[in-house]
Amino acid sequence: MNLQNPLASVRTIVLIDWPSREVPETLARAGFEVNVKGGPGPEDFSVYELDGSEIVTRRTGQQPKRADLVYSYRPLSELPGIVELAKTLQARTIWTQSGLSAPDIKDPRGCWVAAADAQAARKLVQSAGMSYLFETYIVDACRRLRTAKP
Repeated sequence: MNLQNPLASVRTIVLIDWPSREVPETLARAGFEVNVKGGPGPEDFSVYELDGSEIVTRRTGQQPKRADLVYSYRPLSELPGIVELAKTLQARTIWTQSGLSAPDIKDPRGCWVAAADAQAARKLVQSAGMSYLFETYIVDACRRLRTAKP
């Protein structure tokens, strides 16, 4: 994984919830293959795609065969199930976002996680053979990646 920008080697992303449409739309505009898990069922998948200058969504009804990264805007209590999904997708990285900027302070772009929770999450994800990220808002990382490209 590129520590400078973890999105540098990513092509396919599965999103499990997000704080705003900015997340899937920015990733699609940047050229990523964006798959969305939109519900609890195995058929609850769609894609966000760039069609000219417009973002369109298309229901696929099935999960992708693989993904490089799984992004989740869900409580860390759901992480074991997210890890299982990521394993079936052969993902290399799980990226979570808390929606908090500090304890009990909601912020849709916030990435704060208590140290003990971050450590437990990292241990769970790494024990499954994947990298764990939580400290950067994924849209900011995407924008940095776009400005770094020639």
